[in-house]
Amino acid sequence: MNQDEVIRSLSERLARLEDLEEIRKLYIDYGRHLDAGDPAAYAALFARDAKLRLGPVMRADGREQIERAAAQVVKLAPDGSKSSVHLLGSPLVELAGDTATGECVWAAVSRDDDGAPRVLVGRHVDELVREDGRWRFARRRGLIDIGALGSG
Repeated sequence: MNQDEVIRSLSERLARLEDLEEIRKLYIDYGRHLDAGDPAAYAALFARDAKLRLGPVMRADGREQIERAAAQVVKLAPDGSKSSVHLLGSPLVELAGDTATGECVWAAVSRDDDGAPRVLVGRHVDELVREDGRWRFARRRGLIDIGALGSG
């Protein structure tokens, strides 16, 4: 390998690591903005024409619908404290140029209307796209593996 090939190889590997780090932060920001009760910041994580399917909780097409839907779901408790905590982990991301696929597991602890805690565990299956120089969710499907929505 000559010097130019080494530099090109290092540049490509560095760009890949930077992409993976940006996507890792996207995954973290997803839970952070949900828990902060910030639907605008949450929606900004999605591509303009994104599709979001979170089981029976949220179904939206496009960033504007995602923000409106999130405003109905993402709320702080009456005392201003968090009403949910989302933990995301074990992300697996496959890059392909300006697109990527990903999957991660999640656990969410929230309060029912009566204040009782509810725990859900599942996974997100994602398609990601680089849009306007930033990685965003193009398609996000949330699957519940453990737990149930609603009381009883």
